[in-house]
Amino acid sequence: MTQDVEMKDHPTPSHSVSSAVPSTLQHLKEIASLIETGSYAKEARRIARAVRLTIASRKKLTAPVLTAFLDYALGPGSEARSRLSTYLPKEDEHDMEVDTASSANQAPAKHVLPELEIYCYLLVLLFLSDQKRYNEAKACSSASIVRLKTLNRRTLDVLASRLYFYYSYCYEITGDLAEIRGNLLALHRIATLRHDELGQETLLNLLLRNYLHYNLYDQAEKLRSKAPRFEAHSNQQFCRYLFYLGKIRTIQLEYTDAKEALQQAARKAPISARGFRIQCNKWSVLVRLLLGEIPERTIFMQKGMEKALRPYFELTNAVRIGDLELFRTVAEKFATTFNTDRTHNLIVRLRHNVIRTGQRNISISYSRISLEDVAKKLRLDSPNPVADAESIVSKAIRDGAIDATLDHANRCMVSKETGDIYSTNEPQMAFNSRIAFCLNMHNEAVRALRFPPNTHKEKESAEKRRERQQQEQELAKHIAEEEDDDF
Repeated sequence: MTQDVEMKDHPTPSHSVSSAVPSTLQHLKEIASLIETGSYAKEARRIARAVRLTIASRKKLTAPVLTAFLDYALGPGSEARSRLSTYLPKEDEHDMEVDTASSANQAPAKHVLPELEIYCYLLVLLFLSDQKRYNEAKACSSASIVRLKTLNRRTLDVLASRLYFYYSYCYEITGDLAEIRGNLLALHRIATLRHDELGQETLLNLLLRNYLHYNLYDQAEKLRSKAPRFEAHSNQQFCRYLFYLGKIRTIQLEYTDAKEALQQAARKAPISARGFRIQCNKWSVLVRLLLGEIPERTIFMQKGMEKALRPYFELTNAVRIGDLELFRTVAEKFATTFNTDRTHNLIVRLRHNVIRTGQRNISISYSRISLEDVAKKLRLDSPNPVADAESIVSKAIRDGAIDATLDHANRCMVSKETGDIYSTNEPQMAFNSRIAFCLNMHNEAVRALRFPPNTHKEKESAEKRRERQQQEQELAKHIAEEEDDDF
C-alpha cells in the first residue's frame, strides 16, 4: 500500500512538459515541409496555408522550441541561424538540449530555401511580439526587411506581407512610426515593380495608417488616389483599406461615400476581428448621425460590443431627441473615450445636427411658435438667444431642413402642413438605393468565388479511365440483355 502511495506522489510535470515541446517542434517541421513543397511547386497557396497554421499555434512558441527549429531549418552553422539566435533569450535552453541535437542530426540542412529563411524570421518576430520584447522585435523586423529586398520570388509574397505588417506594428508600439515612412514608400515602389500585388495591398494600408496616425489626411488621400488599382487579393487587407478610406472621406466631409465604405468594411470583416468591427461601427454611427440619419438600436446591441458602443448609443439618443443640453452633457461625460477614439472633432460637428433635429421636431409639433420659445426648447446658451434662433431657423428653412416660414414682424415661426411623403420621390430613391446595395453585394460575392487551380488541366489517371471503361461495358451489356429479353 505504501508503494502505491509513493507512486502517486511521484512528480510527473517534467514528463508532460517534455512531451508537449516536441509536439510543437514536430508541428513546425510539418509546416516547414509544406513550405518546401510550395516553394518547389511554385504554389503560393501552400505558403499561405503554412502561415495560417503558424498563426493558429503561435501561443505555443517558446525559446527552446525556436532554437531547435532554427537548427533544423537553417543548420547550426548558417549565418541566418547565428543572426536570429541573438534575438532569442538564452535561459531554459538546457530543457531542449537533447531535442536540439537530435533534430540537427536527423535533418542537416544542405541548402536553405529563401522561403524557409524568411519563415524563420517570421517565427522569431511573432515570438518577440508576444513576449512584448519590442526593441528586439524592431531589430529583427528591420533585418528581415533588409533580407527581403534582395529576394524576388512570388512564393515569398505571403510571408513578406506578414513581415511588413509586424515591421510597422513594432515601430508603432514603440512610438517611432514616422521613422519608417520613407522605407515603407520604397518597399511599396519595389513591390509595384515586382508585380507583388499582395505586398502592394499591405504596404498601401500600412502607409495610410502611418499618415492617419499623424492626422496627415491630405497626404493619405494623395497616395491613395495615385496608387495602382487592381483586384483585391486579401479580404483582411481590403477591409482595412475600406476603413481607412471611410476615415479619409469623413474628414473630407464626403459622408455618403464614407458611410458606404465603413459599412462595407464592418460587413466584410471576420467575426473574430471584434476590435476592428467596433471601430468601424463607431465611425459609421457618427457618419450616419452627420448625414441626419438615426442608426438602428440593433447596431449597439451586437454581442460583445455593448460596452464599447455605450457612449455612442447615448450620443445617438441625444441627437435623436434634439436636446442640446443632453448632447453637451454626453460629450463632456465621455470626452476621454472620444479623444482616445480620435472622434472628438466629429462630435463637435454634430452640434449643428442636434440643433437641426430639434428644429424639425418643433416644426412638426407646433404650427406656430415664437422664436423665444424656440430658443428655450433648443437650450441655446448664447448672449442673445432670440437672434441666434432667428438665424438658425432662417438657415434651416433655406436648406430645406424644415418646411416653414419666418414671421419677422411677430418674431415667430409658422410651420406648413406636412404633406404625404408618398407623393414625393423619396420612397423611390430609398427603394433604388436598396436594390443597388443588393446588386453590389451579389457582384462582390461572384467576384470572390475561388476555384482549385488547374482543374481544367487535370487529366484522368489510368486507373480511373480503366474503371470508367469497365462500368460503360457492363452498362452496355446490361442494356443489350434487356433488349434481348424484350424480343
